[in-house]
Amino acid sequence: MGVILSLEERKSGGATLEPLVEITRAGMDAVNRLILERTGSQVTLIPEVARYLVDSGGKRMRPMLTVACAQACGYEGEGHVRLAASVEFMHTATLFHDDVVDESDTRRGKRTARLLWGNKETVLVGDFLLGQAFKMMVDVGSLDSLRVLSEASATIAEGEVMQLGTAKNTETTEDEYLEVIRSKTAALFQAAAEVGPIVAGADRATRAAFRSFGANLGIAFQLIDDALDYGGATPALGKNVGDDFREGKLTLPVVLAYRRGTPEDREFWRKTLVDGEASDEGLKHAMELLEKTGALADTVDRAKHYGAMARDALAPVPESQEKAALLGAVEFCVARVH
Repeated sequence: MGVILSLEERKSGGATLEPLVEITRAGMDAVNRLILERTGSQVTLIPEVARYLVDSGGKRMRPMLTVACAQACGYEGEGHVRLAASVEFMHTATLFHDDVVDESDTRRGKRTARLLWGNKETVLVGDFLLGQAFKMMVDVGSLDSLRVLSEASATIAEGEVMQLGTAKNTETTEDEYLEVIRSKTAALFQAAAEVGPIVAGADRATRAAFRSFGANLGIAFQLIDDALDYGGATPALGKNVGDDFREGKLTLPVVLAYRRGTPEDREFWRKTLVDGEASDEGLKHAMELLEKTGALADTVDRAKHYGAMARDALAPVPESQEKAALLGAVEFCVARVH
């Protein structure tokens, strides 16, 4: 099974993921074969539910980072394939759990697994995938890789709990929101980028460079996703525009707009996000408020800032096709909003 990317997802303005896709193609083909192998089970529901999400598309950005970062450090073994598959299983399990916690109905334009099979089943299949991820980490035999990915798993769980505390809380500050996405999103990007140099036996400085690259790329990626929900194209977004608004999710554009708005504006956000009075007309008004307060533009600017930090992090890394592709991935992530 190859990497699934639509033309719209491969290209964004002048930026493209094509170099990253090409440079990791052989490794990702091996990753996808391993994913299918490890979702096999005599319990019929497990491969059925797991295959549903595996086939639902997505950029496979995180495992591609693991493959590319290992290659950039000269790695020629096969351990990075198992680590990349572990990263994808961790991400997939997080999506399953997120959809249950958030009571989401759609993901990437399709009905979520929880609607098709039920909440209990979806959570348990997510747990199965986490178990498989850790089995593959152990198979690699790298204690450092196991430590980095297990710490990321714990951090992601903490982020999930943290998000429960900020959900529908209009008093959430920008710092509090950024801490949530550092835990929920950036932690896995960071780990995915760092385990590549670890398995390649890179020195501490190189590991630190890739770790910083992944963390900052993850923040930029999430902030652009936040902005796209209020003005992106559905193919680039992987979901319907306004999904976050309809589900009452508090994202950075809303945090900024709420704090900058008039008392009437704040009452609107409370009614839509807290009381659940979201509508198509409300979405239109929300987008007008985001434009008026400059919240959407500032969210994009913040994403560009973290993207620049990701690029700077790789400055000490020797030039290579892999490095060029990783820098191109930063440009792609940020340019998706255009």
